[in-house]
Amino acid sequence: MIKGLAITPPVIGRISIGKVIEKNGKRLPEKDDCFTITTQVQNKDGWLLHPLHTKLAEGAANAKIRAIPVKVLFNSSDLNLRAEYSLFDRNTGRPVCVGDGEKAKRVTAEGIVEVVCASPDGCEMAKTGGCKPYGRLNVAIDGQEEELSSFVFRTTGFNSIRTLTARLQYFEAVSGGNTRHLPLQLKLRAKSTTQSHRAPVYYVDLCLRDGVSLEDAVSQAVVEAAKSEQAGVGIKALEQVARAGLGNGAFEDSEEEAPAIAEEFYPDGETGTASGQTVGQTVVPITTKLTNKLAGKDQVAAHA
Repeated sequence: MIKGLAITPPVIGRISIGKVIEKNGKRLPEKDDCFTITTQVQNKDGWLLHPLHTKLAEGAANAKIRAIPVKVLFNSSDLNLRAEYSLFDRNTGRPVCVGDGEKAKRVTAEGIVEVVCASPDGCEMAKTGGCKPYGRLNVAIDGQEEELSSFVFRTTGFNSIRTLTARLQYFEAVSGGNTRHLPLQLKLRAKSTTQSHRAPVYYVDLCLRDGVSLEDAVSQAVVEAAKSEQAGVGIKALEQVARAGLGNGAFEDSEEEAPAIAEEFYPDGETGTASGQTVGQTVVPITTKLTNKLAGKDQVAAHA
C-alpha cells in the first residue's frame, strides 16, 4: 500500500442536493429541493446524470427525486460517514487543517503537524479561513451493478451531518451491529429557522424505507447477516481493511477532487486561506466531542 495515500471506498457516482451555476461571471453553488445523482464525469454544462437518476426520476412526483433506496457498505457508523471540521485552501481546494474538536492536523511550512482543535467558534484561523464541518457519506443505491462500490454524498451542513450521524449510530445499536443489511433510504427533509428567514432549508436524512417497520427491518437484517456469514463473506475483515485504508494518509480528499471542492464549498466572495500550500491525504473520524458540538448547533449552511 502506498504510504500517505488514503484508500477511500470506491465511488462510481455522486449524490447532491444542489448544483454549481454561473451567475454574473461567477460560478456559485445553488441549493435545490431534490436529489441529483450523477456520474463522476462533467462537461461545460456540469456533472453528467447517472442512469439511476433517470430511473428514479421517472417514478417521482414532478420528476423530483426526494427519496433514494440505499444500503450502507459497513456496519460501523464511522466508516459509512466520516465528518470533521475542515479548512480548505480557497484557491486550490486542498485541505489545510482538519480536526475533530479536540485535535487537528494542520499544514505548515514545516509539514503536517498536530495541534489542538478548538472548533470553528474558538479558533482564530478558522474564523478567518472559512473552517466548516465537512461530511462524506458512502451508500450503495438499489439497482447499481457493482458490489462494494458506492455513491458519495458530500455536505457542509450541520443539519445533514448531525442527522446522519444520529441515524447511523441508532441503526447500528438497534440492529445489533447489522446496519449494512437494513433496507434504508436517503430522504430529503426541509425545515425553517430564524436564521433562514423562515425560508425552507433542505437537509438529508437516513431512515427505513416506506412501509417497513423497525421490527421487520431488524429481523430481516439478522437473517441476511447470518446468510452472508454462512456464505463466507467477511464483513469484519472488510471493515478492518477499510479503516486501515482511510487511516493511511493525512487527509481523505485527493488532489484531483480539490478544484470541485473549492468551487462547491467556497463560492466566489467567500473567505478562504492563502494558496500555495502542500498537503498529504487522509481522514479524522467523528468523535464524541464533535458529535456533541453538532448536537448543540443549528446553523444554515450553503449545502444543508
